[in-house]
Amino acid sequence: MGKNNFEAWRAFVASRTASVQRVLNRPVLDKKIGRAGLKLHLSFLLTKALVAHSITSHLQPRQRNGRQTINITLAPTTTRPNPFVSAAHRIQPYLDLSPWIYRLSSSLLDPLSPLLSPAHEMASYANSSTASSDIYTPRSISPSSSVSRSSQSSITTSHRMSISHSRRISAQNPMSSIDLATIEEAMRVANLDTLKGYSQKSYGEVQQYATTEYLTQNQALGYQVLNEPLWNKGLSFTPAQRISKNLTGLIPHVMEDTAKQCERALKMIRTRQTGIDKYLYLSTVKGQNVDLFYRLLIDHAKELMPLVYTPTIGDVCLQYSTLYTRPEALYISIKQRKSMKTILKNWPYPNPEICVVTDGSRILGLGDLGVNGVGIPIGKLALYTAAAGIHPEKTLPIVLDCGTANETNLKDPLYLGLRSKRPSVAEQQEFMDEFMQAVTEVYPEMVVQFEDFESEKAFNYLDKYRHDYKCFNDDIQGTGAVVLAGYIGAVNLSGVPIEEQRLVFMGAGSAGVGVAKQLVEYYTKRGLSEQAAKDKFWLVDTKGLVTKDRGDKLAEHKKYFARTDNNGHQFRTLEEVIEYVKPSALVGLTATFGVFTESVVRALKASVDAGGLGRRPILFPLSNPLSKAECTFEQAVNWTDGTVLFASGSPFSNYTVKNGDHAVTYYPNQGNNVYVFPGIGLGAILAKASRVTDNMIYTSAAALAGSLNADEIHKGLIYPRIERVRDASIIVAREVMKAARRDGVSTLPEEQWQEWEEWGDPALDKFIKERIYDPAL
Repeated sequence: MGKNNFEAWRAFVASRTASVQRVLNRPVLDKKIGRAGLKLHLSFLLTKALVAHSITSHLQPRQRNGRQTINITLAPTTTRPNPFVSAAHRIQPYLDLSPWIYRLSSSLLDPLSPLLSPAHEMASYANSSTASSDIYTPRSISPSSSVSRSSQSSITTSHRMSISHSRRISAQNPMSSIDLATIEEAMRVANLDTLKGYSQKSYGEVQQYATTEYLTQNQALGYQVLNEPLWNKGLSFTPAQRISKNLTGLIPHVMEDTAKQCERALKMIRTRQTGIDKYLYLSTVKGQNVDLFYRLLIDHAKELMPLVYTPTIGDVCLQYSTLYTRPEALYISIKQRKSMKTILKNWPYPNPEICVVTDGSRILGLGDLGVNGVGIPIGKLALYTAAAGIHPEKTLPIVLDCGTANETNLKDPLYLGLRSKRPSVAEQQEFMDEFMQAVTEVYPEMVVQFEDFESEKAFNYLDKYRHDYKCFNDDIQGTGAVVLAGYIGAVNLSGVPIEEQRLVFMGAGSAGVGVAKQLVEYYTKRGLSEQAAKDKFWLVDTKGLVTKDRGDKLAEHKKYFARTDNNGHQFRTLEEVIEYVKPSALVGLTATFGVFTESVVRALKASVDAGGLGRRPILFPLSNPLSKAECTFEQAVNWTDGTVLFASGSPFSNYTVKNGDHAVTYYPNQGNNVYVFPGIGLGAILAKASRVTDNMIYTSAAALAGSLNADEIHKGLIYPRIERVRDASIIVAREVMKAARRDGVSTLPEEQWQEWEEWGDPALDKFIKERIYDPAL
């Protein structure tokens, strides 16, 4: 086909496409089915794409003797075929696609309006005509007509019948040419975006005209008691209580003590097969009987804490919108930013003392989960209660919903958050400013703990608010404190002198930098200058060793540790960095499973062994959950021949190595933030601290390091056993309170401090224990 004929064919397709657009405009302009018309706009776009694809596939221009021609592939025939006819037969179903969709949608919207019959479909070909005698188009030929006006170029009868048969099939079912599932999926996703096209520049304020009146515990009767988890005691109500509270017959005629109710609950938990199933059962218990839930969690901390928080909580957050059955937090949308005070006042329990807040932008090592990240504040506050005894009704979980960058969530029809991308960083900062102001006004005594914000925001928020609000960030400060506590113990056991300690950090996000800064303070408190202490740290990210001259734009929080002594050489892999640095300790906060390979760990051991006999490498793979751990405990033991000083972010089991009749059991350490953040929060609350100082954070680490008993030290542990987390939290809270006093931020009466300063720790310990929650059924 020559160039002119090809251009003529293009013009025909363009006019045909325009007619399809007019067909599609019908439902768009029809108010009754306008929504369907909007949906069908997508089918028009698909039609154009299919037509273009067909032209590209069957009418491909090529150069021959300087002229542009069309290469057409046809079945063998006895005579030369007309290229327009063959192309028309192939393209016709695509051209009729959108009108067919229109008739189909009209039929679905109006059952009394049937689709056109196949015969009617066929008539559209026979009745069509062309405006040009020089150009053959699909409309100018009927299935039974000759395809050429020249007898020398006529198509054989058999070939003509084959084409006719193919056209009848396509005419009856033009949708056979495309994948309907693809169209339906595209339409479904498009329908989910209900905020598309809006340009919101101002926000309204919710006006509530009534005040919620809650019954007091003394007023509640019957199911009012049983339906309030904080008042329900299950089967532990005494006969007198059953009578006075109108409970007779509402619960089984049997009395059980705490132990029996816990036994039943534990049996149910242990019959569940997956962590999520166990979490859901525990959540049900918590929603019915708070005292029973916390009694279980406190008495069986080792078994149940991994279900309430890491590692199980990561899987729960991924599926939160699907698993959701009841509200357990405050959900503050950026769309309702002007109503934050109203939302905060709607919380049913008065005067909360601590809140955990997240925007879901960096949940554990799982990335941006949006509102699904609310599982983190819920789980974290359960640990505040179990580990430090902060009363459940004094805790407040909050999620700030600013949208999400997570495409999976945006396409999930069950997703509970804003189905939109996050706004600019500046707008999120404004939203956070408004939140902090509202929180302080509504609950002036409440401590705010930031959790799982994206790294840059985490540092920015902490730097901006720490001096004016009572707040801290557990990812940065809490993680740093718990790792520091473990590091203090590990250094004491390593045999490597402090002046020879060198640390490599794999991971330079908010947690990695926060931990490293805490360890810098450890060295400055031992007489090193800040620069000398900082020189002990080498941070590695996905691009290699963090250096000033690496060539990329470093995030602000990384610049503090960026090296300048690399003499222009860039180290791209962790193995290269270890070979260069010869570290004594390796810390992982990458959220990447297996990044500590055998070669990496053995290189660490070799660098430590080179310093002398009796030295032990320090290895801290701290990422959560277990699926993100840099290596396992068993691997660490095997690759270091049992010499490793190990701490992980998630729990590992003991590991026993048998050698003939002799067996050695190695005990892992879990550098779990639960050892410090509950004590920091409790100490700040009881000291009535006006803010949380760096010294309070550092003191929490030192207090934790000093909380081990003789048996734990004998086993080579660097953290207390998790069963003793409450004992450790009381010690941490006590020392944090004393640090607040030294820093001048405690607002307790002077007389109170004078009494404690006279009588010492026993008096302060007694004060703390009298104020912590200890559930009894």
